[in-house]
Amino acid sequence: MSLTGAAFFYTLIAATIVAVVVTMVAWGAVRGPKYVRGLVRLSLIGLCQLTAIAVVAVWINNANGLYSSWGDLFGQQDNAGVGVTGNAASAQTASFTGGPNGFQRTVLEGAASGMTGEVLVWTPPQYQQTQYRDYSFPVIELLHGYPGSPETWVKGGGMPGPLLQMMNSGKMKPAIVVIPRINPDGINTDCTDVGNIRNGTWLDVDVPNLVKKDFRVLGDARAWGLVGDSTGGYCATKMVLQHPDRFGAAVALSPDDFRGDPTVVRDKTILAAQNPLALMKKAGPQANVSILIATSAHDRWSTPKNAQALRAAAKFPVTVEPPIVLKDGGHNWGTWASIFPVVFPWLSQQLDAPQLVQPAAPTPFPSPSGSQHPGKPGAKPSAKPSGKASGKPSAPPAPGLALNGPVTTPTHAHS
Repeated sequence: MSLTGAAFFYTLIAATIVAVVVTMVAWGAVRGPKYVRGLVRLSLIGLCQLTAIAVVAVWINNANGLYSSWGDLFGQQDNAGVGVTGNAASAQTASFTGGPNGFQRTVLEGAASGMTGEVLVWTPPQYQQTQYRDYSFPVIELLHGYPGSPETWVKGGGMPGPLLQMMNSGKMKPAIVVIPRINPDGINTDCTDVGNIRNGTWLDVDVPNLVKKDFRVLGDARAWGLVGDSTGGYCATKMVLQHPDRFGAAVALSPDDFRGDPTVVRDKTILAAQNPLALMKKAGPQANVSILIATSAHDRWSTPKNAQALRAAAKFPVTVEPPIVLKDGGHNWGTWASIFPVVFPWLSQQLDAPQLVQPAAPTPFPSPSGSQHPGKPGAKPSAKPSGKASGKPSAPPAPGLALNGPVTTPTHAHS
């Protein structure tokens, strides 16, 4: 029985009702010594509480997409029925199947990282239209929190509905949406390479290479944007600062502490060098990237002070917009979805529009020792798209959104 299926949910509800009825009937019918009666009645109470808690837990999981299957819950990815072939960046392909809400789904075995995880991909309506058949598209990667799964963005964030609506109304450029698992193989490292666990490489090399191999996408960093919530917001900020040659802009929704979590990345040297604050301080002239952070005044998991700390550390050419701080709202999808109409148009302004150029080729990658990756003999550097190499679009900023009090509209001034 599926963890997220309606049958399991309603079975738990029925079990809760049965547990209550049995408790009421059996309460006065229990016989035996006093301690036996007490033990039986205590067990009946515990059964009622257990089933009730299970119903609430499954409801929360189904509403937010935290775990997509039993294997996901117990840290074991279920890859059955999804084929992956090829070990080289130039040959990496995957077999896509139907996914939720119009997404295509695959399980990717990363050639560069050796990690395996689910990836969802959605293409806008224009992608299939005749007039766009030779166009390459920008990419928006959505990074979920932890615990969570790619379906968190589908169930909690309603994707791709809000983006499709904004694209249809002209508030956003058509873009391909990619939702990768941030914890491949069920291991969370806050999107960081730690020894042989190469979650960062899976996200910033393997996933983009998959998309470049199978879809018509632009290759310039200004065509790749990141949006993450909670741990995903931390990851989005980290990745855009660590790889400004691959990503041009990031939105962090209630991101985790930018100093990093020592309980997740236990190697103090790696954590000190790769947390977003450290990456910001050593950002070079090539880091022509833009970052927007949004949170609420009462979010104890992602404080306004955390957002201000990153902005205070920013230096040219990195742009960190004035943070959006809502007066009310918690660390949840209700808060984040309320500012979709602001943050996604802002991100779209930072990204190139679809262009009539050759699609980007997968990026060759070295092995950890510096030599060419095994299984990828003779790979050539990927061709750069012939699209424009100008700076960020000069479109006006998205209008502000008044939610529970004034919200400052992001500007484009460097901090």
